[in-house]
Amino acid sequence: MSDDGLRAISVIGFVGSVFSPWYAWSGRRDPANHCCFNVATYGPGGRFTMTDRGRQALHRTADTLLIGPSQMHWTGRDLVITIDEVSGPPVIGRVRGTITLTPQAVTGAELLLTPDGAHVWRPFAPVARIAVDLEAKGWQWSGHGYHDANFGTRALEVDFDRWTWGRYPTATGATVFYDAVRRDGSTLDTAIAFGPDGSASLTTAPANTDFAATGWRIRRATRADPGTTPRQVMAMLDAPFYSRSAVQTVLDGETVTGVHEALDLTRFRNPVVKAMLTARVPRRSRWPHPLT
Repeated sequence: MSDDGLRAISVIGFVGSVFSPWYAWSGRRDPANHCCFNVATYGPGGRFTMTDRGRQALHRTADTLLIGPSQMHWTGRDLVITIDEVSGPPVIGRVRGTITLTPQAVTGAELLLTPDGAHVWRPFAPVARIAVDLEAKGWQWSGHGYHDANFGTRALEVDFDRWTWGRYPTATGATVFYDAVRRDGSTLDTAIAFGPDGSASLTTAPANTDFAATGWRIRRATRADPGTTPRQVMAMLDAPFYSRSAVQTVLDGETVTGVHEALDLTRFRNPVVKAMLTARVPRRSRWPHPLT
């Protein structure tokens, strides 16, 4: 998010694009054949890109993920993301430029989202700075950033009914909440405080507090001190099964603003929803080998 709170960007590199209808319809047998750079910009002139690409578009090394015309590269100090994508409806156009994320520290923490370890979350850089330089008016800015990864060996909708997640910068680092309801009825209720040195510790969090549902009526909640109600301060992504937004809440007396996500996997299991996604997630199976 930009320091002035007016713009934000999200970039996700998928090997096995978990929200791609094409990947679901393929039986999810070949993750490399459904790779993707999902780039979304929020604020004036915002765009959304999510092209599902075939295995010919994928190239990986120890420090680089290249998918089609875009890549992430770890320099040892910075994560440099070079993007060259085409946004989907309602506004079709080129999204091109560079994003540089500089962690204050890299953590070694990880969290099992299911007891058997079929889903794992790795918050690599919970406290970071970000510099954005896109080829669009007003899209040159800096702000606070975050970098994590999720790994899984089963489809999300097999193991979860819903979850909410939030990352809030604080005066002492950042606090992340991961709350989920699994399909077996068990729950995940985790709050982690991260320091700028990369330290991570479980922390006692205030109660989960409901706030306004999305336009698609997805239920939203996040942690908030007693007597306070979280509120959305920037709309980002509002889909039939997924919401991303900037949310303001109060934690231990501190007013904080961070990125919040709500995911309804009961909705995502609906075949009609997957069919709707084809308008936002085009499939491009052929691509010149990235090294030719």
